[in-house]
Amino acid sequence: MTKIRITRRKALGTTAAGAAALAFPGLLSAQSAPIKLATLTPLTGAGGSYGPVMAKAAKGVIDEVNAAGGVLGRQIQLVSEDDQTNPEAGVRAARKLIDVDKVSAIMGTWASSVTTAVAPLCWESKTFLCTVSGADSITQLPHQGYLIRTQPTATLQNKKIVEFFISLGAKRVFVMAPQTPFTQTLFTMTTEGMKAVSGQVGTLIYDDKKTTYRTELDEALRFKPDMILMGGYTPDTTVLLKDIYRAGYQGKLYGFAYSVNQKLVEAGPPEVSHGVYTMAPSPDEGSGGFARVQKMVGMTNPDPYTCQVHDHANLVVLAMAAAKEASGAAIRENVRKISQGGGKKVDNAVDGLKALAAGEKIDFVGASGPCDFTDAGDIIDCKFRYEQVQNGKITLLRIG
Repeated sequence: MTKIRITRRKALGTTAAGAAALAFPGLLSAQSAPIKLATLTPLTGAGGSYGPVMAKAAKGVIDEVNAAGGVLGRQIQLVSEDDQTNPEAGVRAARKLIDVDKVSAIMGTWASSVTTAVAPLCWESKTFLCTVSGADSITQLPHQGYLIRTQPTATLQNKKIVEFFISLGAKRVFVMAPQTPFTQTLFTMTTEGMKAVSGQVGTLIYDDKKTTYRTELDEALRFKPDMILMGGYTPDTTVLLKDIYRAGYQGKLYGFAYSVNQKLVEAGPPEVSHGVYTMAPSPDEGSGGFARVQKMVGMTNPDPYTCQVHDHANLVVLAMAAAKEASGAAIRENVRKISQGGGKKVDNAVDGLKALAAGEKIDFVGASGPCDFTDAGDIIDCKFRYEQVQNGKITLLRIG
């Protein structure tokens, strides 16, 4: 029989380790416990066609990182919740993620109204928030740096929209939209932009729960518009398009790509949506990051929000690695250090983790393009894709 000899030094070490475990039982478990991150996306409601794929992209990134050994010697646990495209539901879900799951970051809030409601919970708890919402007011909140967005601001989007309208020869634009944090900027920017070319703009806010907008449409038609801008989500835009078709309107139509999507086109007769123009931020098609998203979600043309949430997950993981800490505050202090200012270009967290471990500075470039942010948290610039519904299909006109 082999005798095991325990020296005095080993005995003391074993005793000290045991004493430490007894005195600080949470210390060892915290060192080995998974890091918790979250997605809060619209799995149901008006944004329900986007949220599930967005969450899938984030999971794909986390699965890759975990398969490569995790971050900071720990695995990552991704918790996914549904904000139902509703501020109240979003707040309930965020409270659960922050108070119960104790996540370090929440990724993927979509509707501006949801992000506006959730953001205060995040900065008060020092939970980092990544969003794809566009309303200007979001980054004007006192978020103390606990927020970035990969979606261009409403101001930048509306500037591009007006330029597009002018290129189409529009002179009289009527804007119809429900009341959202995005709406006032939409009205103001469209009005100011069209004035610069001696154009005229009419505006109207409608109740997005109505089953017909014929009364509101009659008001719009009295303006004699050559372009109607529809600023709602898919459900109300679907109703509005049917009313516009029945009214025999012959002018141009524009709707945001998040509402005038393939689901809307396929839901009705092709003639109802035929000719509608759309515009959306463009993913960086042809890039390594975009190819990774295609593979992760099994789609040839993943939407901009899915690409952006893929980037959220990469940014959060790399910021924690750079900080050597898995807290929301650490992410806040390091997210720009790994995504702008030069360094080795990387398009995924696994390669970025290797570079950081080797002592290299990195510059993450995502599926949505460069991830460079202002001090307020806004993405600095991006490309846009301009499309039109033609014979039951959304057809690309140009990217620029």
